[in-house]
Amino acid sequence: MPLKQIHFGTSGWRGIIADEFTFDNVRAVVAAIADYVRAQNREQPRLVVGCDTRFFSPEFAEAAVEVLASRRVSSLRCRDFTPTPTIACEIRRRQADGGINFTASHNPPEYNGIKFSTPDGAPALPEVTKQLERIAVRHLADGIPDPGRAPEGSVEEIDPRPAYLEVLAEKIAVDEIKRAGLRVAYDPLFGTGNGYLNRFLADHGIEVHSLHTHRDVLFGGHPPEPSSEILEPLRALIRERGAQVGLSTDGDADRFGILDRDGAFISPNHIVALLLDYLIETRPQWPKGVARSVATTHLIDAVARHHNLPVHETPVGFKYIGELIKQDMITIGGEESAGLSVYGHVPEKDGILACLLVAEMVARRGASLGEQLQALFAKVGAYFPVRVNLHLDESIRQRLVERIKRDPKQFDGRPVASVNRTDGLKLLFNDDSWVLMRLSGTEPVVRCYCEAHSEKDTAALVEAAKRFVLE
Repeated sequence: MPLKQIHFGTSGWRGIIADEFTFDNVRAVVAAIADYVRAQNREQPRLVVGCDTRFFSPEFAEAAVEVLASRRVSSLRCRDFTPTPTIACEIRRRQADGGINFTASHNPPEYNGIKFSTPDGAPALPEVTKQLERIAVRHLADGIPDPGRAPEGSVEEIDPRPAYLEVLAEKIAVDEIKRAGLRVAYDPLFGTGNGYLNRFLADHGIEVHSLHTHRDVLFGGHPPEPSSEILEPLRALIRERGAQVGLSTDGDADRFGILDRDGAFISPNHIVALLLDYLIETRPQWPKGVARSVATTHLIDAVARHHNLPVHETPVGFKYIGELIKQDMITIGGEESAGLSVYGHVPEKDGILACLLVAEMVARRGASLGEQLQALFAKVGAYFPVRVNLHLDESIRQRLVERIKRDPKQFDGRPVASVNRTDGLKLLFNDDSWVLMRLSGTEPVVRCYCEAHSEKDTAALVEAAKRFVLE
């Protein structure tokens, strides 16, 4: 089987079930993880093993604990469907040697995947996942012996939810939410956030109304991604219950989606910037800094300048922001793809935490998210980011590869002020608008990110990016 069928991207290995994502391939990857963990000079390694609500996720997790046991690695097996950030917390709490989570996050229902976390609860960095790929391919060539059932004592069943909810209670000003009498609408999109975010609110006496709380391996017929078009049922729930905010998490609850009280979708870019401004005001004891990926809004930079904070720019992939969280260097780190974590929390995306911070912000400020965003624009300037994915045929892709290697002096007739190659080709202009083009490593797609100070100017940048790519 060729190497390309086991490839760890920015957030784990994913594939179509019964095509790339098979039991043989899963066993090979898990065996590779076991070999890697044992090579870290650990005498009795333990891994937290969990899964999301996808088709066959529990069965893949059971196969994983059998393979681990056969290679003398014990498992802390989550007894129920578990969010990715919860697994990260449990790895750290139990001082485990890492974790394996069966999830394809926000991908369509035909996908499943594996996320491997290291002992710090962070997503494995590329130098680790490249080793896993090489070892897994070797195991596929040699064959994995049938591990049989895991022997007694090699698997401990655990419930990580109580400890995780306690961690959230330390981070969230629950009394502020209660004092405001906030009504919350929540859509876990049939995923693992159910029983976590809504339970946290209910346990603290906060009115929360939920939908899509049962397991549906087809996720209602669409990807479990909290995007504007998928959250229409949440809009209806907001209207029905008179909620002041709508919250949503993706399949493994590491990403967030936010609706204002009028049902308007507030982009993750704007949410991260709003929360930065809010946390600087309300957590003055936290480190003064912010991290964002190269593809994320410069509204964050404007807020940081206003508060005289350093900005750390990273490649795309939350693992890079997680490194700064681990070093206690930043108040908050976020990505335009709805990943976020904060000082003192896990170095992993946490959509549940993000949603609860938004609820706190709405409650404490007593203003809608739209009103807060307009106030922020008035303070630091308006920014309107957009991302588009352009599908490429092979000839266009090869031509684009060559074009991206060059440093253009102009773009659509505009002088380029500077070129940033942190991840892809990012062209910055004198007015702080910019465009970024990144080729996918796994799909025939180029992702174009554009931002300007008006929706009209951003739309013009998008059209210029399309011409740059396709003409």
